[in-house]
Parts: sequence; C-alpha cells; structure tokens
Amino acid sequence: MYYPQQSPGIPHKLANHHDSNPWRLPMLPGQQSSVGPPPPSPGYALYTNGAIQHHPAHHPLQHPPLQHHHQNSMSHYPSPPNQHTHQQHLLAAQGSPASATPVVTPQWQNQLMKCEMVRASRSPFHRARASAMASRTVAKSAIPITNPNLIKPPPTPEQSNGNVSDGSPEASPVNGNGTVVSQRPSTPGPLVEASRPTAIKPPENTWTSLDMGGVNIKNLPPTSGLFHFTFLINLYLNHNSLQSVPPEISKLRHLELLDLSANGLSSLPPELGMLTQLKELYLFDNHLTTIPPQFGSLHQLQTLGIEGNPLDQMLKSIVQKDGTRALISYLRDNCPVDFDPPERVWKSLITPQEQEVLSKDPNVETCSIMCYNILCERCATEKIYGYTPSWALAWSYRKQRILEEILKYDLDFICLQEMDIAQYEDFFTPSLAQHGYEGAFWPKARYKNVKDADKRLVDGCATFFKADKYKLVEKHLLEFSAMAMQRQDFKKTDDMFNRVLGKDHLAVICLLENKITGTRFIVANTHIHWDAAYRDVKLVQVALLVEEVEKIAHHFSKYPPPAPSGYAPTTPSVSETPSVNGVDDALEANSPLAASPDEASSSSNMQSPLSQSQPPTPAPNHRPPPIYTDGSKIPLIICGDFNSFIHSGVYEFLNNGSVPPTHEDFMSHTYGRYTSEGPRHKLGLKSAYSGPGAPGDLLITNHTPGFRGHIDYVWYSAANMAVNKVLSEIDRTYLDKVVGFPNPHFPSDHVAIAAEFRIKPPRETAPPRQPPNRLPHRRIFQDPKELGIRSAKALTTPYFFSPSHSLYYMQTEGFLLYYLSFLISFYRPLLYTILFV
Repeated sequence: MYYPQQSPGIPHKLANHHDSNPWRLPMLPGQQSSVGPPPPSPGYALYTNGAIQHHPAHHPLQHPPLQHHHQNSMSHYPSPPNQHTHQQHLLAAQGSPASATPVVTPQWQNQLMKCEMVRASRSPFHRARASAMASRTVAKSAIPITNPNLIKPPPTPEQSNGNVSDGSPEASPVNGNGTVVSQRPSTPGPLVEASRPTAIKPPENTWTSLDMGGVNIKNLPPTSGLFHFTFLINLYLNHNSLQSVPPEISKLRHLELLDLSANGLSSLPPELGMLTQLKELYLFDNHLTTIPPQFGSLHQLQTLGIEGNPLDQMLKSIVQKDGTRALISYLRDNCPVDFDPPERVWKSLITPQEQEVLSKDPNVETCSIMCYNILCERCATEKIYGYTPSWALAWSYRKQRILEEILKYDLDFICLQEMDIAQYEDFFTPSLAQHGYEGAFWPKARYKNVKDADKRLVDGCATFFKADKYKLVEKHLLEFSAMAMQRQDFKKTDDMFNRVLGKDHLAVICLLENKITGTRFIVANTHIHWDAAYRDVKLVQVALLVEEVEKIAHHFSKYPPPAPSGYAPTTPSVSETPSVNGVDDALEANSPLAASPDEASSSSNMQSPLSQSQPPTPAPNHRPPPIYTDGSKIPLIICGDFNSFIHSGVYEFLNNGSVPPTHEDFMSHTYGRYTSEGPRHKLGLKSAYSGPGAPGDLLITNHTPGFRGHIDYVWYSAANMAVNKVLSEIDRTYLDKVVGFPNPHFPSDHVAIAAEFRIKPPRETAPPRQPPNRLPHRRIFQDPKELGIRSAKALTTPYFFSPSHSLYYMQTEGFLLYYLSFLISFYRPLLYTILFV
C-alpha cells in the first residue's frame, strides 16, 4: 500500500488501510508470521547511524523527510512516530539525526525499527488479517519448481506401501498406526555431549497464534479462558486499554512472542519471568518506569521493546548501548533471593506401630542411601543455564551447597553422578573423609582419548560409604560400550556400532560388608544415556547392567562368611577390580587415577586396623553372620540417573523383570538376544519411591525451564530389603515459582533422592535331622567334638580355602582335622545316601 508523504504510524489512514499490511512479508501456507524490520517505505525515512536514508525510487527533495520525537526518548536517540505524538518536526529541530549525527548502535536501531512496525499495527486484528491475506496470496501463486534432470531413486518397499519418513538419521518409516515398520541405522552420537534433557514441545494444536490487538480490551480477568491456551506461541494484546496484566499469564509457558505495546501499563507482574521461551517481548508505548528483576530468567529473549516508556535511565542506557541480552544478564545477576523453599523431611512408609516395634528390636539392621547427579563443572555453562545467576552457577558456590546437601542427612551410602576427576580428588574425597566416608570412583572411558589438560574434566560415577560401619570388599567398573563389544550376539549388528558403541556411559559396582553384622551389600551406581532419540540405547545399557550385576552377585555369594564377631582377619578386605566384565584394564601407566585419592583410600583399606594383628574387640550381641546360598539373597541397590520416565521401557524392565523383544523402545533396531528373546532378570527390583505413601510419579528429580520429570531412581531387591522412609519431594508451590534448577537454593539441575531400608535376614538353612542312636558309627554326627570341630554348623558350611579360616583351624585343631571337616562337609549328601538310605 502506498502512503504519499506520510508514515504508516500516523493516525490518518486511507480508506482501505485495513485490507492489507504494507510491511507484511510473503509467507508460505501454514508458515507463522515472522517479526522483523520493515522494508523501506516510500514516504518515511529510515535511520542508519544518524543518517537519513530514503527509498531508492524517490528523490529526497521530492518528499521532504519528516522527523518525530517521542516525549520519553533520550535527546540523542531519535524515536519513530507513534500514536501519542502527532506533531511533525523539521530536520533542523533539536536532537534530529541531521544536526546531532549520533551513532546509533545496531541493537537500538533494530529496536526502533520493530517499534515502528508495532505502531503500524494499530488496527483491529491487524496481524491476523495480514497473515490470512499473505497465506491466500502465496497459496495461489506458489509454483513448485523441480529439476527435470533429476533421476528419481527406485521406491523402497516402505514407500511403496505409503509410508513416509522425515529423512533424518533417527527417522524410521511408520505405518498409519504410528508403528515403526523398518529399521534405519543412524550415525553414532558425539562423545562430547550436552547431557541435558531437551525442551518439551508445546501441545499440538491447529493454530498457535492469537491476535487480540486494537479491540480496546480494558481488563483481563485471572479466570479468563485465554490462560488455558497453553499451546500458544504468539500472543498479540497491543493497542488496547489494559491497565494491568494478571500473573496467570505465566501459564502460557510456550509463548515465544508477546506484544503488550500501546496499553496503559505502569507495572508488570514478576511472573512474566516464568515465560522462558520468550524471544520477543514488546512493551512499547506504555508507562513503565522499571523492569522486574525476575525478567532476568528470560535467557532466550532477543528483543525487549522498551521505547516509548519513561524507563529508568540506567536500564534504558544498557539496552541502547549493549542490547537486550545485556539488560537480561544485569537483571538476572542482581535479582534478590526473596524466599527459601520449605525444608525437605523424611516421609515414613510404615505405620507408627511398626516404627515402635522396629526401634525396640536390637537385631534390626538398617541402611540409608542417597542418589544425586551433581552437574559437573564442565556442563554448567551459561549457554545451557542462562536463567541461573552467574554467581549461583559458579562451581565455587555450587560445590559447597552440594556438600551441605550430602552431609545434611547423615547417610550410609552416597552415589553421585557427573563427578569429574578433579573435583573427586581435590574436593569431595578430602571433604567427605573428614566425616568418615571413603569412596570408589571411575571416570568415563573418554578420559583415555582426551588431552592431558582435559583428563581431569572427564566425569564419572562416585560411591561413598561410611568407613567405620562398612568395608569395601570389591569394586567393579562396567563400561557399557565395551561390554556390548564382548557379546557374541551383538558383533554382527550395525545398530551396536552405530548407536551403542559411541556412548561411553558406565556403572560403578561396590561389594560391601557390614563390619559388625557381616551383612553384605551390592551397591550399583550408574549414569544412563540422556537423549530420548536413543531409547533403545538406554534399554540396552540397563539390560547389560542388570545382567552383569546378577553375575557379580552370584560370585559374591560364594565368598566365605566373615570370621566370628570380634575376630580380626589377617587378609586384606578390599579387592579392586577396575575391569570391564572381568577384564582388568583400568590401571594403566598413564591413567589419571594412578595416584588418585581413590587408590590412596583403597591402599589404606589394605592396611586398615582390621588387617593388622590386634587383640579382638568385643562386639555387640548380634545374630551370627548371614549365609548366602545364592546371589539373590544379598541385599542389592541399583541407583543413578536413568534419564527415563516411569512409562519407559527401562522402568518396565527393571520393575517387571522383562520386556518383550518387540518393545517400542527398541525402535525396531536389532540387538541380538535382547530383540529376539527379550531381556530378563530375576532380581525382584522395586523403586523406593513407588511404594504406598511414596510420591511415586509425582516426584520431580530434574527441573529446568523446558523439562520437569522423574528420571532418577533408587531400585532395591524387595526379597531381602524393605523401605522404611524416603526423602520427601520438593514443595510444589515452590517449584511453580522458580524457572528451573540450578538456582541459589538447589546447586544442580537434578534433585537428590534418598531412602532408608531395613534388611530382611536370609532364612538360615534348616539343621540336619538327627538320626536315631541305633548305629554306633552315626555318633560322628551327634558329637562333632570328637573330631575336634568346634561347631556342628561347620558340617553344613563349606568354608573352601579361606586363608583366615584355615589359619584359625590350624592354630586350634590341627591341619588334618581342618581338612577332614572340609571333606565331611563337602561330601555330606553322599554320606547321607550311604548311611541312611
């Protein structure tokens, strides 16, 4: 539309001004209207660093340029015209670009151009009509252009059946029901990954923009149905008569453009800072004097339209000189911490009567554990966590808060993920050692391939335990990619090389033993792949983990029981197994762990007081050490960051013990026996937060602006453990008021979860039935002291060749009697058959 000698922002309009948008850009059908600077207008002069530019088709003398000044603009930054100022000034007027020739920054010039564009959209539903007209025009004139020389490839069977693929590496053709019907290999993922959950997409809807501009709206009630349109991406409320905006607008979390220009707003609700997806926020021509500091969380904001407001001089100068991003950073780092979250408490899952009974039983044994992804320093960047104040994102601040969170609950086991080598050696090991903890740690395999300067930044998993209560018997490293390489049924599958092999996630398994009761524990600490596009890799990694845990538990059950209470063994208590599926390969000459505190702590265990000749100390009156007939009898805890929801295949597999080989999370990829028979296990695992009274699926363990969910778990063997209590979830009211973690209160994007368990002692094997005294030679089973054996229980317990026990028997009864007792116990079933059958 041609406007002779006048700006589009002047109130005088032609008769058909509402029929078209002079600045609209051509759009394809279904394309959203883009916000950008207007093209040169025949009758309006554009500003470029203080100089005047005119439309090339018109001579400057034919249309004398008109200069306008807004009443709230700074004198050296000219403002385009708006609906509040109709008086026209000459070029030589005070503050004009021609006379002052100021240097306008690109950021401010872009703001002025967008301001003029907004002022030109004063008519009712201006953008909606312009978009509709553009869609109709483009639809009629769009002509597809194809290459006539292009040779079309032959159609695949899936294409012949009408299936469509998006062409991405992860895409697989689907049928009409949404089921993947074919397999397409993808490229391996990068080793250096973001490790952050992706943003949640807005709810699907046929329309995502709503134009309510220029219709003289005076009030938006908090109960307005507008705030239920959570699928909106663009919302236009410009050129109305609004005096305030209700806080309920924060429900529209997927908004990317919000236009509140040309209203009567004198203040803004701080809740607008919750709209972290905003990229364009137009507040032109209002009565704003300040910007709420909560706007500092709008880390994706590209344009904050402030022209035409009596804004604080300092805030406006920041935008004029350095742009919107500089103002957002200033607000973010100077935003006050107004309120603290309610303290998390323990939530009991048993009745008060049961608690009283357990407290009076001296033989009840309990253990507690924490699982916590601490967000390593390398991943905590401003690019990913731009909503977090820089001082709260700094590692010097976060590490102290993490340590406080760990020590607050006085737990037996602490399982940490995303712990890098430097922080394990320099901070956490010495800090936790002061509180009686020892640890086991391994980094991801990538540390072998990076430069020496970057080795200490590689993260892994660390498990700490109370050294005065537990001793570390063994520790194992599981690298899932290496384990997959060793499987015969994986070697001929392309998916293993393309998808599993590029992920260097791991698990650290600790075999522990209570120094007093002799109860054994298996604690597995793992970190599973994060990307939702690799659901199959997550399921494979967890299946490999559980399969290896079953093998380790089986071998652990064959270890001889500890010496009687109060006896000090003479053998080392720690056996390090830095291996992958039994292959010893972790301690290399150039390994950064060669002289780490982890090794120092292990070597200190080798020479602990328990391994030295000291007089036995009296022990409390506990039941004898338990005897484990198989690995399923040993208490087992598997915890970590699984990056999987409750409805995922990972959760189904751990909770139910199996998944079908055709499970949708395999995504039609091929993984040997897992996709031909289906992975299975017999560990009887349950989630600590899934029992009656626990938060269940309401628990939030990861909270960011675009993601909120339960992805961290503590799994336990329900056959020999039961949950007493769990650490409560974070207050929901507090979660609704914060954009995401980390923040000043929570130093990681994950939330620590913890549980306390009571141990169910294994059922002791029934004593052998005493035979009748009819045959004299049967008295060997009635009076074992005649053979010099101290306890009849030795006849039913094979001790094998334990150095500690062999020394005990050789010192007391003699070498021959010890081996005689061993042979009798070993051939006991055969003797029963000969003597009594």
